[in-house]
Amino acid sequence: MIYRLLALVAASFLVLPNSAQAKWRVAESDYFVVYADDSEKDIREFAQMLESYHAAMEYVSGRTVPKPSPSNRVTIFAVGSRRSLQKLYGENSRYIGGFYVPRAGGSRAFVPDIRMSNREPTASMRTLLHEYAHHFMISGSRFAMPRWINEGAAEFFASAKFPANGNVVVGRPANHRANELFYADKVSVRELFDRELYAENRGKRYDAFYGRSWLLYHYLTFNQERQGQMRAYLAALVGGQDALDAAQSAFGDLDQLEDELDKYQRAKRMYNFTISPDKLETGAITVREVSEGHDKVLPLQIVSQRGVNREEAIELLEEVREIAEEYPADAAVQAVLAEAEHDAGNYAEAIAAADRAIAANSGTKNAYIQKGYSLFRLAADAEDRGKAYGEAMVPFSKLNKLENDHPLPLIHYYRSYAERGLEPPEQAKHALERAAQLAPFDQGLWMRVGRMQAQEGKIGLASHSVRPLMANPHGGRLAAEARRFVAALEKAPEGEPFDVSMLSSMPVVEIVPTDGDDEGASEPDGADESGNSGGA
Repeated sequence: MIYRLLALVAASFLVLPNSAQAKWRVAESDYFVVYADDSEKDIREFAQMLESYHAAMEYVSGRTVPKPSPSNRVTIFAVGSRRSLQKLYGENSRYIGGFYVPRAGGSRAFVPDIRMSNREPTASMRTLLHEYAHHFMISGSRFAMPRWINEGAAEFFASAKFPANGNVVVGRPANHRANELFYADKVSVRELFDRELYAENRGKRYDAFYGRSWLLYHYLTFNQERQGQMRAYLAALVGGQDALDAAQSAFGDLDQLEDELDKYQRAKRMYNFTISPDKLETGAITVREVSEGHDKVLPLQIVSQRGVNREEAIELLEEVREIAEEYPADAAVQAVLAEAEHDAGNYAEAIAAADRAIAANSGTKNAYIQKGYSLFRLAADAEDRGKAYGEAMVPFSKLNKLENDHPLPLIHYYRSYAERGLEPPEQAKHALERAAQLAPFDQGLWMRVGRMQAQEGKIGLASHSVRPLMANPHGGRLAAEARRFVAALEKAPEGEPFDVSMLSSMPVVEIVPTDGDDEGASEPDGADESGNSGGA
């Protein structure tokens, strides 16, 4: 997928695991797909742990996240080592223990390995659990939660433990935040509640935002005298109260809350939730070995799906072609080749490889996707663009028959009109909105939906669609763009088409600070020019 990766070099293609002894396996469950060159036992246990973690979050939070369509599950690649992971990530990877790229129909997470010590997650595993907690919360609600709750809840759940008896323990002390809490710059409760106040007071040193967010979330969850106050706080925010006013109405004297939180930080013992297996509903897990050809090409597929630019794609393509020549009838290999050819700009070759994959196995979904992407690229420059876009929709229509709730056919149905400068029919507009509902974690897709709704004059609906992006826990360009968009919508009259082009002339004010999380990172929405992102 064409996604800017600044420091990936050809040598990094070779550090991913694929020794003569290794054998890649894939585990599939209701919410996850896991690829690892590990034993059947280990990969099954890992998949079960993830499913139990998801079920534990549902049990504790009271939220139910509907089972996603197969392509909207989170796919996890275990790349073999932290060094391999950091090479895959690219620049500024020194402290990266794992990362997550949310995309409609293609969310990917990358971790070093799937092993745990004494059923205790490693630092890299906590990164995965932290990011999946964000994924879970976004999938379960479109409400724009404050950043401290986003991060506090993610830390609360990510400190989980998975005893051999099948229990899941969540809400344990976040011991990995201990040094931060005691030695980093303190963040007051007022600064947690008020994003602008935090940005104003934040210094250049690493501070305790993550630790204090966890501490406050944990305290409000277990303190009996403050039960219900967090819900009241969120209700006040939904009702339109200012951030600090909402906090004071729910929690009372904030100085008293500050004192209580400082005392709680020094507590020698804390509560947690221990959830027994009979309360954790999980589905079946299947594990299989991948084909011989797929086993050889999987390390290259991982690099491709992490994201490469055109130059890197051309280097990668040479290695993929060598393997594909060896396995011309292996559908998985030919689908990887189709993706590599597309990323290198060889659209006719990508279509041919996709056709070979489909001929070998008509259920190879990525082959339909890559063929559709390449046909869309060719359609942009076709003489008869109407006919070309119609042909480009054919593989997506076939994909839709294979998986009715796959978001990419819905997105590209809308694009087949928008990219020709035509007004999409209502059915196409509804299709784009449905795709966003199926993939609520794709921030770029929701931005596109909001822009479409604003252009229709549906100002309130557009604001509702975009506002959660402002609270993206990892901030970034899209969060700043969302704040700018929402500010403009507040001045726009309902029912009158909004000129989205005016947004480009408005200044971007970035007030969400860099995370400073030394354990992991989440990629931005993944929208780009390639069409390989659901949000593009």
